[in-house]
Amino acid sequence: MKKLFTLITLFAGTMAFAQDHDDHAAPKEPAIIGRWDLTVDQGDKLVPSWLEVKLSGVKTLVGYFVAEGGSARPISIVNNDNGKINFIIPPQWDRTNIDMIFNGELQGDKLVGTIRNSRGETQPFTGERAPLLKRSAPPVWGTPVKLFNGKDLSGWHAQTKDNQWLAENGVMKSPRSGSNIITDQKFNDFKLHIEVKYPAGSNSGIYLRGRYEVQVEDNYGKEPSSTLFGGVYGFLTPNEMAAKKAGEWNVYEITLIGRRVTVVANGKTIISDQIIPGITGGALDSKEGEPGPIFLQGDHGPVEYRNIIITPAK
Repeated sequence: MKKLFTLITLFAGTMAFAQDHDDHAAPKEPAIIGRWDLTVDQGDKLVPSWLEVKLSGVKTLVGYFVAEGGSARPISIVNNDNGKINFIIPPQWDRTNIDMIFNGELQGDKLVGTIRNSRGETQPFTGERAPLLKRSAPPVWGTPVKLFNGKDLSGWHAQTKDNQWLAENGVMKSPRSGSNIITDQKFNDFKLHIEVKYPAGSNSGIYLRGRYEVQVEDNYGKEPSSTLFGGVYGFLTPNEMAAKKAGEWNVYEITLIGRRVTVVANGKTIISDQIIPGITGGALDSKEGEPGPIFLQGDHGPVEYRNIIITPAK
């Protein structure tokens, strides 16, 4: 009887431990967690946006959001009620006191809803899960291609009607703020050689697949930042400031494979095989799974580019 009592006691203790362990098991993660490529309908045009939702600790949802322009902004809390989410972000570049309000709902594997922007406009959006863009094998590089022939703008087109770009003595110049300029061709994985020069205080950007901006700006002598020279805007910070003084030519060697980017500026590897989480502000679209063009920013001040050569993966 004593042995039987001992066995019953041990069994009861084991069941109690299992029940207690089950009661404290981690809850199932909300389906909203992940990265989302968004498209916002502004009536006269569709613009890209991006959202990441992740778990902080046991149950709090936080994240990052990229609007049509600007950098990735932190979300302090994402409210979630059975697949319906909302959050509020203060203005970034809009000179207003109006907070942005995001309301979304999961419908299957889609995210739909509305965004009231910092100008007070409410616009619908649709979203889909961002692709991982993982590659199963290293790339096999093809033949290098000159994107700029040094004589004219063949193979390029301006984003808007205000085209200030011109070709002169082997240099593609934007003498004043105006339109961005975009390659006619689209690319998937590639290595890009490009040289850039700008006057004091000027600003430009090199967009990879038209979605990820590598910053070009007069930042000589400053501490590195994700929003300054060499950074992937708002996401990846260079390990040092490699910019030359204004008026000197800077040389970029940029490799993009899936989401993984390596940036070499003026002979220094400042970003090494890092993952770009999502599109940056100013992107052409949010279709991350598709090839895209190279586009150069021309709406932030004078800038010059030359020796633009791309080596696409086969």
